[in-house]
Amino acid sequence: MSLLNCAGRVLDLTTPQVMGILNVTPDSFSDGGRFLLPDTALRHAEQMVAAGAAMIDVGGESTRPNATPISVDEEIRRVVPVIERIAAQLPVPISIDTSKPAVMRAAIAAGAGFINDVRALQLPGALTTAVALKVPVCLMHMSGEPQVMQQAPSYSDVVAEVIDFLRARIAAAVQAGLNLTQIVIDPGFGFGKTLAHNVQLFVHLPELAAIGVPLLVGLSRKSMLGGITGSAVDDRLIESISAAVLAVERGARLIRVHDVAATVRALKVVAAIHAAD
Repeated sequence: MSLLNCAGRVLDLTTPQVMGILNVTPDSFSDGGRFLLPDTALRHAEQMVAAGAAMIDVGGESTRPNATPISVDEEIRRVVPVIERIAAQLPVPISIDTSKPAVMRAAIAAGAGFINDVRALQLPGALTTAVALKVPVCLMHMSGEPQVMQQAPSYSDVVAEVIDFLRARIAAAVQAGLNLTQIVIDPGFGFGKTLAHNVQLFVHLPELAAIGVPLLVGLSRKSMLGGITGSAVDDRLIESISAAVLAVERGARLIRVHDVAATVRALKVVAAIHAAD
């Protein structure tokens, strides 16, 4: 299950890898508006790959708390030119961060080879579309929708409920025709969860990794980190690196980050120590 065939481009998760975030949105919580033009987006993707990113995750619609939804046509307009440029210039797999079947189809046609869905293929048509496209998928847990997900999220047992949800979505995906070896899971830090919920999920990452498919963790610059240290969103590099290292130690295989170079260097230290142990 460690080799993902992303439309002919292989992502090897035998060892932990870094996924570089490329938001082509005007309103993402950290870097909104910086990479809207295809040329600017391509340059940033080139920098991330040069720094060691094994995959680029392109997103055209912000999923931050209280984000404003956009139309399918607008999302396609934002992501397709960027994906086409990256696919033509860089050899790494490209992920499309979307929940919408039409965007999935357009992105894969443009050169993407991986679907990163915060709604775990639950929108009408998403699951059958992913099966038809024959690319790996990441299934994420989110409680509620971005507009309201942080309004008093509540669980009786957040770890058990997230694990049960992800197991159910894996089962649904496999039953629909997805290959189990091409499924990744994400507990969805910050998506309908309080700081306490996020911390509990982090502590129990080994249980999530034990589900048996590769585990993606995305904590880069998130409010959970600011909630612990009090740092502003553009001043959370140290916190993000700490979280990445600890996540890998707890079984994560794909780390989704803004700061690729620093994360890659930190994970090289972790790998070297383990290799010598």
